[in-house]
Amino acid sequence: MKTPMLTRRAALASAAGLTLTLPMSPLLSKPARSQEKRPVKVALDWTPNTNHIGLFVARDKGFYRDAGLDVEILPYTDTSAGTLVANHVADFGIDGAIGLMTQRTAGADLVATYAIVQTETGRLVFNADRDDIRSPRDLDGKTYGGFGSAWENALIGSLIRHDGGKGEFETVTLGTSAYQALANGSVDFTLEVYTWEGVQAELEGVKQRAFRYADYGVPDEHTTLLASSQAFLDEKPDLARAFLQATRKGYDFAVDHPGDAVDLMIAANSDALTNRALVEASLKALIAGHYFRTQDGITGRIDPAKMTAIGDYLFQAKILKDADGKTLTAAPDFSRYFSNTPLNAA
Repeated sequence: MKTPMLTRRAALASAAGLTLTLPMSPLLSKPARSQEKRPVKVALDWTPNTNHIGLFVARDKGFYRDAGLDVEILPYTDTSAGTLVANHVADFGIDGAIGLMTQRTAGADLVATYAIVQTETGRLVFNADRDDIRSPRDLDGKTYGGFGSAWENALIGSLIRHDGGKGEFETVTLGTSAYQALANGSVDFTLEVYTWEGVQAELEGVKQRAFRYADYGVPDEHTTLLASSQAFLDEKPDLARAFLQATRKGYDFAVDHPGDAVDLMIAANSDALTNRALVEASLKALIAGHYFRTQDGITGRIDPAKMTAIGDYLFQAKILKDADGKTLTAAPDFSRYFSNTPLNAA
């Protein structure tokens, strides 16, 4: 299917054919709109951080421009990126495997197209001096500082039950204030992204202990993905390919040139990113931990086995619900929830 830009190019070519008998002027020798860029809108899942660094690098290093794209990175809002994509407000959005799958089974038009991170970055954390918390079952009856997403309580409950507990705890929705509440003892535990909040805690000398999801029955996953809608991928496959391949260049540049990437990231978000040491340490952790690029040199590729495993876990844990809020009774075909084709197409 042709995009509006291709249609305009066809019209220009047709007009040129009608005037071949006329002398060609310098103005007519080049299409008037040859420099026009195709727009792409990208929604963030959170305030700007190093998970997003490849997007800002690709934009400000000119990788998108070179691909003929005009990419707008939308400011973070309370509306999830997945919702913005599914409703065609954004063409791409940052989501996680769990978030994408819960939204998709509830009817959202979402397809994962790029794995920003190749392995799990999240963990459950609590203050190191809590002698009463030795394993997840000790979280029964305690208070969780949460972020308001639909899957958090189900995820934590499954961790506790896997460890022999009941999975019963109180939840207080606090957003980013959860970390301050944890520090002052207002809540007993929360979830964090190690490569950002965890690194920040280390820099500040905050003593924490953590439970890794994988140690308590949760399969490894692509914590951060770029998702699109099937409608967009079907209508504009060339545009999707150009965007994703230019985005991969941005993340590869960040791995290979971290100092320059940090400069670009901070320059683009000077109001939000005022702690250079945190940005540098976070990117260092992402590179050293092979989150952006695996030891085998893989960047961006979605692992089908990981997607199927996390999908099966969510189904068996009764986290996945349909559009009516009813727990699914049959596992979906998770291979339809992601595609590496847009990134790897020639």
